[in-house]
Amino acid sequence: MSRTLNVIRLQFVNKQTFIWVPLIVLAAATAVSVIIYAMIPIDEPKYGGGGQAPLWVFFAVGLSAMTLTFPFSQALSITRREFFVGTMLTAVLGSAFMGVLFLIGGGIELLTNGWGVNGYVFHLPWLWEAGPLGAFVVYFTLALFFFVVGFTGATIYKSWGPTVLTIVAVGLGLVLVGIVFLITRMELWGDVFARIMDLGALGLALWGLVLVVLFAGVSFLAFRRAKP
Repeated sequence: MSRTLNVIRLQFVNKQTFIWVPLIVLAAATAVSVIIYAMIPIDEPKYGGGGQAPLWVFFAVGLSAMTLTFPFSQALSITRREFFVGTMLTAVLGSAFMGVLFLIGGGIELLTNGWGVNGYVFHLPWLWEAGPLGAFVVYFTLALFFFVVGFTGATIYKSWGPTVLTIVAVGLGLVLVGIVFLITRMELWGDVFARIMDLGALGLALWGLVLVVLFAGVSFLAFRRAKP
């Protein structure tokens, strides 16, 4: 366990990747969103998706956690299992930190009437319908999902090279297109949207955690062949 904790400390050596860059992106996205809200001459609440910007940063964080830190960890005689477990725990901590920031942002928006312009970046009604805890799970899951996807892609690249990574990406794209095609041909979009509304944001986030586990399993299997 102590060696696994050392991996967490190793990942946090570069605080720019896990902390400062997401914070800067979050602050910039919030500022731009508020400025845009202030220019819209309506009294109704205004909602936008600018808050998702730092969550996409976690995709790049997942990539760098593998490509930049893994080779260095091998020089420190850290086993692959320890590195994998420690990196996943780091991702959980970073995602939880991001979830807390979104809760704080939502609270500020409620106290200030949407930054004084009735505009909301964090407190989006559909995401908060299950309460603060539900909103935290949603934001936590999104950040963790993007991280694991980036980490898995980097692991496949390190294990089998760009050709296999490209084949996997194209294969996933074809599967998604195939699913959309079947839903469209069978005229099931109404049922799909109804199911999504029944699940709500929290329900979708819980299913998102299932995807996180699946991607983590794939990355763990590929990680045994990864080259530093």
